[in-house]
Amino acid sequence: MNKTLVIAKREYIAAVRTKGFIITMLLLPIFMGGGFIVMALTQDKVDLTDKRIAVIDQSGLVGQHLVESAEMRNQYFVLDSATGEKKAPAYYIELIELNEADPERQKLELSDRVRSKEITSFLTVGPDILHPVPGDEASRAAYYSEQSLMDETRSWIGYVLNDRLRQIRVEELGLDATVVSDLFSTINLERMGLSRVDSRTGGIKDARKSNEFEAIVVPYVLLFLMFISIMMSAATLLNAVMEEKSERIAEVLLGSVSPTQFMMGKVLGGLAVSLTTTIIYILGGILMMNRFEMADLIPYSILPWFFVYMLLHIIMVGSAFAGLGAICNDSKDAQAIQFPAMLPLILPMFMVMPVIQNPLGGLATWASLFPPFTPMLMLIRQATQVTIPVWQLVVGLVGVVLFTILSVWIGGRLFRANIIIHGRRPRFGVLLRQVFR
Repeated sequence: MNKTLVIAKREYIAAVRTKGFIITMLLLPIFMGGGFIVMALTQDKVDLTDKRIAVIDQSGLVGQHLVESAEMRNQYFVLDSATGEKKAPAYYIELIELNEADPERQKLELSDRVRSKEITSFLTVGPDILHPVPGDEASRAAYYSEQSLMDETRSWIGYVLNDRLRQIRVEELGLDATVVSDLFSTINLERMGLSRVDSRTGGIKDARKSNEFEAIVVPYVLLFLMFISIMMSAATLLNAVMEEKSERIAEVLLGSVSPTQFMMGKVLGGLAVSLTTTIIYILGGILMMNRFEMADLIPYSILPWFFVYMLLHIIMVGSAFAGLGAICNDSKDAQAIQFPAMLPLILPMFMVMPVIQNPLGGLATWASLFPPFTPMLMLIRQATQVTIPVWQLVVGLVGVVLFTILSVWIGGRLFRANIIIHGRRPRFGVLLRQVFR
């Protein structure tokens, strides 16, 4: 055991004393925080380029109304009343007659005008738009632009167009528009969490508004920390062991220690490196959140689970990668095996958003109970604002513990069988016999 700790200490000191470790420690929060800062600074930024929209109104009902609405908007909402600075793009509507002889050619010509930046977009309105029939081409309105999916102009036109059509329908029915307007009044439903008992006072703690930042960013930050901690320690063992084997450093060390002590020393050294970086980041994050009066967003109840999952995950991945590194003879072998070995770390990253959106759904539940995915996905589920059933937490934790033991056992057998063997290409059948003989 003492020899294992000596190797772990040596691995730890060798890692934390490097310039690369210090640079990584400094750059990661800068990149991570910088991304959120850029998002915060740019979320209120709008494109101030004026928009020119061509309109083909076959109904004769909405074209002129769009022109008047755009003029009113340009007069009252484009310039800041206090500073006179431009705060929104101006809209200019160009009414065009339909080319009945060749409407498709007309659409192509308008599309070319959009591509040449002469106009921003164009709108076509069918003749029967007032009383639309589903599937009827004559009651169709279509908006054409290069970015029609993410286009605020489309939203504005849709609002103005529908408001005008409702107004005409009300007039046709002979109703009072001021009374009918109440029919279209909407109520904004506030997003609230659940009431709970305050653990400190024992009183009832009222529900608070659901926070999008907390619901999305907190799980992402915890996942990012775990992923980085694994990439900085356990994932590097594959190449590190391969290099020590190819340079015959391992043979020298194995004259004094057993293969098991050697492997576990390297795994524990990487674990210590991860703990160091994670503790620094978490303490720094807590201080920063308190500094900006955002302490309520700190998930203190999740932090113990985070460290448990992280420790088990690093031992699981580190043992597997050390064993895989021992079967590699050179960098080509390591490159060939690295991507398949990284899949259990990469695949959960693609499930993050579905899990956050529906943490109690079937995908989130069963994927988080799959041991290689549990540390990441179960942590994300717990970081959301839902209550995870206790049996799932227990089953997930037990599964991770058992799978970690299995990973250490398999990695250890591969490590012992291959660490001093050179020149033999790893074959699946041979590796199976080494594990189960």
